[in-house]
Amino acid sequence: MTTSTGTATYTEDFGALADGSPVRRWTLERDGVRVRVLTYGAIVQSVHAPGRDGSRTPVALGLPAVAGYEEFPAPYFGAVVGRYANRIGGASFVLDGRTHRLTPNEGGTHLHGGARGFDKRVWDAVAVPDGVRLSLVSADGDEGYPGRLDFSVTYTLGPGGALRLGYRAVTDAPTVLNPTSHLYWNLAGADSGSALGQQLRIAAEHVTRVDAASVPTGELLQVAGTRFDFRGMRAVGAGYDQNFVLEEAGEEGDGVAAELYDAASGRVLTVRTTEPGLQLYTADHFDGRPFGPCAGIALETQHFPDSPNRPEFPSTVLRPGEEFVSRTEYAFSVR
Repeated sequence: MTTSTGTATYTEDFGALADGSPVRRWTLERDGVRVRVLTYGAIVQSVHAPGRDGSRTPVALGLPAVAGYEEFPAPYFGAVVGRYANRIGGASFVLDGRTHRLTPNEGGTHLHGGARGFDKRVWDAVAVPDGVRLSLVSADGDEGYPGRLDFSVTYTLGPGGALRLGYRAVTDAPTVLNPTSHLYWNLAGADSGSALGQQLRIAAEHVTRVDAASVPTGELLQVAGTRFDFRGMRAVGAGYDQNFVLEEAGEEGDGVAAELYDAASGRVLTVRTTEPGLQLYTADHFDGRPFGPCAGIALETQHFPDSPNRPEFPSTVLRPGEEFVSRTEYAFSVR
């Protein structure tokens, strides 16, 4: 075990995939918060955070063994997804005059990196101050994407046990990139049933309008007077899978993008990010294997869906000589 600036870090074997590939688990602990990360999918397997009464409870949905993540891949429990989080319409895009055809894995749409995205890879891992850095190489042509991509995500715990995710990437050819963490939160406890009714605020005055395939049309809709208005704290209901246009994101990522609050436990989750969007997903389609409907709330920081086909959206293009950098923080407190 190593300790740096207040964060304890240790690693252990965590079984193997069906093909025999070994998986390691890293544990980070600081100020009452414990985070466990797998080298498979860069998955955050669990997050334990204290409540008002001091009890430390798992507040992120995860599975007890590697086999479960292979058995239930579609929910992307706690994984880093890429190269492109969310949807690319028609499973294709044009870059510099060339059409790139991606793997369609949601009807005719490309979702979360395709059939074998980042969530289904074993990553390399190395200890860093206050945490762990996981990295992988995505080859030219991977799921249809151009260019070799060298990608990493660094998990650290800051003061107060704030979980910080730092993404970096470089490419050898023009490509597109939009990673996210697919954590599902339930501040009452990961095994407490539905997360609906927990209070949410999102710093967004607009959402991206979508078509029947949940692909943006390019139009931004005002949230005022609609079910998407979370500008003030209010209870989360069912039926959300929507990208919100954040008002407080930026290069520093120090503005509050969202807050989630559970009145019974007193737990508060505060999300900060450099990303321009946040996908609210309430997991209505969970079927009880292993979690029931709406057992967790995903707050996925991201660029907008289908940006490669929408020049009016913030660009997701990465070119040789550039470095992709993105940061998101999940901070815990109690009321």
